[in-house]
Amino acid sequence: MSEYKGTFAAIDFETADAKRDSACAVAVVRVEDGEIVDSLYRLVQPPRSKFSPFCVRVHNIHWKDVENEPVFSEIWPEFTPLFRGVDFVAAHNASFDRSVLSACLAAAGMPAVTERFLCTVKLARQVWPNLENHKLNTVSGHLGISLNHHHAGSDAEACARIAIEGLKLQPQFAAPNML
Repeated sequence: MSEYKGTFAAIDFETADAKRDSACAVAVVRVEDGEIVDSLYRLVQPPRSKFSPFCVRVHNIHWKDVENEPVFSEIWPEFTPLFRGVDFVAAHNASFDRSVLSACLAAAGMPAVTERFLCTVKLARQVWPNLENHKLNTVSGHLGISLNHHHAGSDAEACARIAIEGLKLQPQFAAPNML
């Protein structure tokens, strides 16, 4: 087993409602040569103050928690250095996080994401096919990764650690044609 010799960022969002532009928390973890080297977590004021009861049950973030926080366009520049020179962006259920990022960037009038995404759900299915399921908490538990589930900071770190471990066993999964 060898470490992935490259750089990637793991990202996680929590949303306030069913619309993809409603990020209320975001975290990014930067990994270089198999080691976490930096991370950033921020609460975000979403564009609407009405939170979905379902979303609140999932992450326990309420409007009162974010009403005085900056909007996405104000915080995103703090995150961009974490993406410099990355080979890809990892996310657990990448289609969700990629769509949230794309919607938030579009709503803010900012350039779209061009980085490739690696889905750690798909990676986990390849590497650990016999798990009961491949949810973040299940894979994290299997790997002994500490997790405060649905806290964007904890989820992004767990995603990064899953990618680190999975790529030791399936390094070809990070190849450009596999993402």
